[in-house]
Amino acid sequence: MGRIDYLSMRTDQQTAELLNADFNELKIAAKKLINHAAKVGGLGFGASFLKWIASLAAIYLLILDRTNWRTNMLTSLLIPYIFFSFPSPLFHFLRGEVGKWIALIAVVLRLFFPRHFPDWLEMPGSLILLLVVSPDFFAHTIRDHWVGVAICLAIGCYLLQEHIRASGGFRNSFTQSHGISNTIGIILLLVFPIWALVTRVV
Repeated sequence: MGRIDYLSMRTDQQTAELLNADFNELKIAAKKLINHAAKVGGLGFGASFLKWIASLAAIYLLILDRTNWRTNMLTSLLIPYIFFSFPSPLFHFLRGEVGKWIALIAVVLRLFFPRHFPDWLEMPGSLILLLVVSPDFFAHTIRDHWVGVAICLAIGCYLLQEHIRASGGFRNSFTQSHGISNTIGIILLLVFPIWALVTRVV
C-alpha cells in the first residue's frame, strides 16, 4: 500500500513539474511575441496579428466542436466572436458580393434540399449570414469599438470557465486527452481582446 501511494505521489509530482515547465515556456514565448511585435510595428501590429490568431483559434474550436469535441458548452458563441474579431480584409471580402453569393447558396440549399445540407454547415452558414446581413452599426461601429472587444473578452472568459468546469478542474483541462489543445485554443481567444483593451487604455 505504501509503495502505491509513493508511486502515485511521484507521478503527481512529475505531472506538476511538466505543467510548470510548459507554463514557463508559454511565458517566454509570450514575452518574445510582445517584444517582436513591438519591434516590427508597435502595438497596432500586435493587435492585428493577435486578431488573426484569435480568429483562427475560434475557427479551429468551431471545427473541433462540429467533429469530435461534443460538449454541452454554448459553442455557438464562437460565431459572434469570429464576427467581432475577424480580420478586416477577410471581413470586407465576405461582406461583399462573394459573401452574398455564398449566403444565397446556403439559404437555397437549406430551404429546398435540407437532406443534402449537412449539420456541420449550420454554423459556417450562420456566420456568413451574420456577416452579410448585419447592419452597419454592428459591422463597423460596434466591431471597431471597444464594445466589440469587450464582447470577445466576455465570450472567451465564459468558454474558458465552462471548459474548465466540464473538464473537472483546471489541472484536468490540461491533462485530459483533448484538453490541452482545447484549453490552448480557448486561451488564445482571450489574448486578442486583453491586448486590444490594454493598448486602448495605454
